[in-house]
Amino acid sequence: MTRASSSKTDPADVQRDVIPWRLVRQIAVSLLFFSLFAIKPVLAQDDVVCDAEQLPGMISGFFQITTAIGIVGLVIVWQADSLAEMFTMNPDQKKGLKQHKRTALKSTVVLLVLGPLYTVAGSAMGLPLASCVDLVPW
Repeated sequence: MTRASSSKTDPADVQRDVIPWRLVRQIAVSLLFFSLFAIKPVLAQDDVVCDAEQLPGMISGFFQITTAIGIVGLVIVWQADSLAEMFTMNPDQKKGLKQHKRTALKSTVVLLVLGPLYTVAGSAMGLPLASCVDLVPW
């Protein structure tokens, strides 16, 4: 009896298998139409950011502010972890605090390296944003 019921396919199971492929097909067609009609006009606009009057300076200033806030955040986290480490007796907690300090330091190094790296690599690759926006925080 169980063998006969397991060999029959439920129409709801068949319908569930068809829906994802229909959705994938609809997404693919939508992306194709989007790429034909929306991306080409955007690509035709060269150096929109660089042609704006104050936008490159605003982007550069925003990057400098976020980098400064990141450095201040590192100092605060480092000092708080060092203070907590002095009053912690458990070796596992000390190990966790040291790991947290290393993670904060890695995040700050990434924050300090990304801007200059983009500026150098972007100008070498000929990216238009790298030629008019200075992302070096110092």
